[in-house]
Amino acid sequence: MRVFANIILASLLGIFAVACQETEQGRTLASTPRVSGFDATLKSAEKKITAQMMLPMTIPVPKDAGGGYTHEKHKENAKLIYDAGQLFKLTGEQKFADYAGKLMTAYADVYPDWGLHPAKKEQSPGRMFWQNLNESWWLLHVSQGYGSVKDVLSPEQRSKIETDLLRNMAEFLSDGSPETFDKIHNHGTWATAAVGLTGYAIGDDDYVQQALLGLDKSGDAGFLKQMEKLFSPDGYYNEGPYYQRFALMPFVVFAQAVEQNDPEQKIFEQRAGILQKAIYTTIQQSYGGLFFPINDAIKDKGIATTELLYGVAIAYDLTGDRGLLSIAEAQDKFVLTPESRKISEDLAAGKAEPFDYKTMRLRDGENGTEGALDIIRASSDPNDLTLVAKNTSQGLGHGHFDKLGFLLYDAGHEIIRDYGAARFLNVEAKYGGHYLAENNSFAKQTIAHNALVIDETSHFGGDTETGNKYAPKLGEFADSGDLKITTAEIDTAYPDVTIERTMALVRDAAFSRPIVIDLVEAHSEAPHQYDLPFYYNGQLTETNFELSAYATSRKPLGKDNGYQYLWEVGQAKAAAGLSQITWLLDRKFYTVTSSVPESTDIIFAEIGANDPNFNLRREPAFILRTASDDGVSLASVIEPHGEYNPIVEFTVNSHPNVKSVQHYEFGADDYIQVQTKDGQTVGLALAGEMSKTAEHSIKIDVADVTWTGPYKLFHSQKHIEAQNTRKKGNSHAK
Repeated sequence: MRVFANIILASLLGIFAVACQETEQGRTLASTPRVSGFDATLKSAEKKITAQMMLPMTIPVPKDAGGGYTHEKHKENAKLIYDAGQLFKLTGEQKFADYAGKLMTAYADVYPDWGLHPAKKEQSPGRMFWQNLNESWWLLHVSQGYGSVKDVLSPEQRSKIETDLLRNMAEFLSDGSPETFDKIHNHGTWATAAVGLTGYAIGDDDYVQQALLGLDKSGDAGFLKQMEKLFSPDGYYNEGPYYQRFALMPFVVFAQAVEQNDPEQKIFEQRAGILQKAIYTTIQQSYGGLFFPINDAIKDKGIATTELLYGVAIAYDLTGDRGLLSIAEAQDKFVLTPESRKISEDLAAGKAEPFDYKTMRLRDGENGTEGALDIIRASSDPNDLTLVAKNTSQGLGHGHFDKLGFLLYDAGHEIIRDYGAARFLNVEAKYGGHYLAENNSFAKQTIAHNALVIDETSHFGGDTETGNKYAPKLGEFADSGDLKITTAEIDTAYPDVTIERTMALVRDAAFSRPIVIDLVEAHSEAPHQYDLPFYYNGQLTETNFELSAYATSRKPLGKDNGYQYLWEVGQAKAAAGLSQITWLLDRKFYTVTSSVPESTDIIFAEIGANDPNFNLRREPAFILRTASDDGVSLASVIEPHGEYNPIVEFTVNSHPNVKSVQHYEFGADDYIQVQTKDGQTVGLALAGEMSKTAEHSIKIDVADVTWTGPYKLFHSQKHIEAQNTRKKGNSHAK
């Protein structure tokens, strides 16, 4: 018994000792500061640069276009110079300055002898790269690297680097490329910022003034003029969010240098803080971490892009807005700057607050008079139902012909999607990384988007110069509780047609989720064919009509204007003026129910015809097609509903709740009535004028619908009863 007792005692003592040890370890772990993301970035950069120091420097003669070996190697070397310079500033270790100096000296030895790049692009070729845009990117990074280390380099090194590399390249990008340097365009932004940063780095104010005011220093061009011209008063960038994030880096990095060197400029206060607005609106133009893919957009770009890492860090340094910390947390990356270190430290200290994603109208154009991008969110949750109405201007050469088009997101996915750009960026095997021919012939054409197409011809005849002259006229935009609404019209996309589109996000107790009401109207006195496509994302599950699918053969939908790239895979007729189409995506169901003219054809299509090199993604669409002698109206409800769970094998509400959609017109006024299968009715009244005091009335069957102002939501009886119940409950609680 004693032996047994001793064994038990020893065991208990052992357990106690382990517990004490674990407690002590817990105290040690708790008292050890958490390694910040910035520290991990710093250590990774130190390791990489130290390893590079052991290798011979490689500076290849320029040969390849974007994505090729020489292109990527020069980019890598610029980043090495920049990182080495930042590491010297952050750590004080001389070896990093020495390495940056040696690498820049090696470039100074060869750059003066390089002529234009052998694979030069037609416009604005470079010397080190195929286009001088990449040269500007290179100089922007290297000039900052030089500015960080120049004070510890020898006079001989400084002279050689400044004369043969930095000045040589800066003069090539400015006086040597006036058509780019003085252009109001993102290429011009990169060029002016690169030359301006070089001026600060080498102490040449002439470069700085040229960068700020243009080559002749008149102020008619240059960085300040680009700040004035390229952003709307709301901070929207003319070419769209993809190019906004690209242009953002030179804007904010050079502006920061101006603030530090010439604080009297008050650069971040100019145009009511336009650069800070631009950073915020870049974030707002994203969903699920990815930017809205309008215009020439690569769809994989999002808030973790390098340009926005700098933007968020600089904005946080300027504002202290803790909502930006949650963006930095989502980015989960850091750059080698003091501002990025500060963000990392405050994140580690638990200071982050949710970013305020908003329903907002971002006006387009220098004066905010060239249309707008309207963003309607069901809530501040960045992954909740979100509607994007593209009522913007053309967007210069990167613009697409999709006036009054839209995108819809939900649960982290594109539900009704935009194609974006036809391009494999830096994939040399795919046309050298250029925009593909299909970018112009398909991706830019109106039929590639969720926008009304007339007579199988793109808006403005597919001519960019014409498109740049005209923008939609904006109507009502409101965020009023259960109704969020946007409307716009354009009468210049086609010679004799005015197109109007109103889209509303509606919350009503008759539906488990908010719904989208979409009214597209075309007014014309001439005969036309009208096509309204919906590029849906998911697997078709149900229609209210008999679908004739082409199971063994298919043909292109048309011959031109993007139609030649669409396979016609099925066709149907609307059932008694109603089209209802349901699909499944990631366990959720979505239905588009449309009120259409009796003769409407419903065409099912798939991208990929006339595409022998498989350059295009195979994405499905359905198209509502009708012909009319006096215009057309198409009223739709987009309804999220139900759940499919393959793991536990249950399906709930896979069928839509909408029974019918009816559109009534009285003069310039409209009323859309949505009836549910359980007898509820939701109505949306729209006035033809924006007066807030004008009274309106439309007769629906035997009843009159009356309202005051530009719009009114008529809730279902179920919603009204639920509100009354809540009011009674609140009254009793009081």
